[in-house]
Amino acid sequence: MTPRPEESTGDSAELPAVAPHLRELRRRSGLTLEAAARRAGLSPAHLSRLETGLRQPSLPMLLALARIYGTTVSELLGETTGGRDAVLRAGDMAAREADGWTYRQAGGSGRAMQALRVHVPHAAQRDLVRVHPGEEWLYVLEGRLRLALGDTVHLLDAGDSAHFDSLTPHRITSVTPGGAELLFVHTLMQSTVAGLCLPQES
Repeated sequence: MTPRPEESTGDSAELPAVAPHLRELRRRSGLTLEAAARRAGLSPAHLSRLETGLRQPSLPMLLALARIYGTTVSELLGETTGGRDAVLRAGDMAAREADGWTYRQAGGSGRAMQALRVHVPHAAQRDLVRVHPGEEWLYVLEGRLRLALGDTVHLLDAGDSAHFDSLTPHRITSVTPGGAELLFVHTLMQSTVAGLCLPQES
């Protein structure tokens, strides 16, 4: 049986302490623990463990919580790189790892769109299907990517791109042994069903 998203564990040593920011942003959004957990597809107990630092969230979970709170992953992580500056320097793009993916902020924080440079290891998160409001755009820099959109599967090589409605169930995996590198842009939209990360039925 495939585990629920809340059961996946990231490497806590790779992520900064996010607990204070998660709690603060939830309270700022006016959501109770139970309401926020329900929107994220988590149990209140699991969200409480995230807010107290007993567990670290995966990248998909961070994306889900960012959408619910109307913010960005960088703000959840307490990062201030770039702020509202138009330019983000390469030296400010610190690498973060969550649930097997490595990502670097590629755009300013606090904006309606979030840009990331992402390394997707071979076969990582192949059982994770995402469904959430908004749009996503990706551009393959290196390697080959398998993009499942609903019932259609696309193989994307370096130089290929995709732009799609995020309410279409989608799954991204690398089919290259060394992994794939991509630019990834997504919109952040608040919704009562925002940020759902649904495990694929086996």
